[in-house]
Amino acid sequence: MSDSCPGSGRTAPPRPRPKRSDAEVNRARIIEIARTAFTGAPDASLHAIAKAAGVGQGTLYRHFPSREALLLAVYEADLEALVVAAPDLLEEHEPMDALRLWLTRLAAHGRSGCGASRAVEAATCPTPGSPVHPPVAAALDQLLAACKEARQLRPEADADEVLLLVSFLWKTTSGAEWQERTERLLGIVIDGLRTPAGEDAREPAK
Repeated sequence: MSDSCPGSGRTAPPRPRPKRSDAEVNRARIIEIARTAFTGAPDASLHAIAKAAGVGQGTLYRHFPSREALLLAVYEADLEALVVAAPDLLEEHEPMDALRLWLTRLAAHGRSGCGASRAVEAATCPTPGSPVHPPVAAALDQLLAACKEARQLRPEADADEVLLLVSFLWKTTSGAEWQERTERLLGIVIDGLRTPAGEDAREPAK
């Protein structure tokens, strides 16, 4: 069907995008509040989260029938943000800097305190019959490919092995010192992934 107005010869203005439903708004709000609540207090009650989100407990339970379901939703929302961050980081930073910043975000996600560390480990460290989470691997592949194209990264580095290598990032001891320790350990990993001295002038592999 044409969007032109009959007889006018003019094109009708584009239809506005439909607004998100109240249910979608409530769900997003609950996830946002839960993220903050679980980060500050992993044992935060669902009642407190519903109250802070300005919804009734019935509304919360319609979206998230259990605490585990809410934790998983927080984890998935954060993981999606991590995945979409990869191209943005590559636009704003040099490839190796973008890779380091992305891995730092991955570490922060695993150390968020909202019960996501085991979920992150499951998504990034494959076990027999359980592959690496495809969106995470794809995001990391994009970063690694950019680093290789810039001849800054060992050509043999791949997403599966890098994710296994950095799995320690969310297993460091808790407390205020974890960020400093994470940055130091991640620096060692990044240095190990760099193209060996004397090889950076080689033509990239076809």
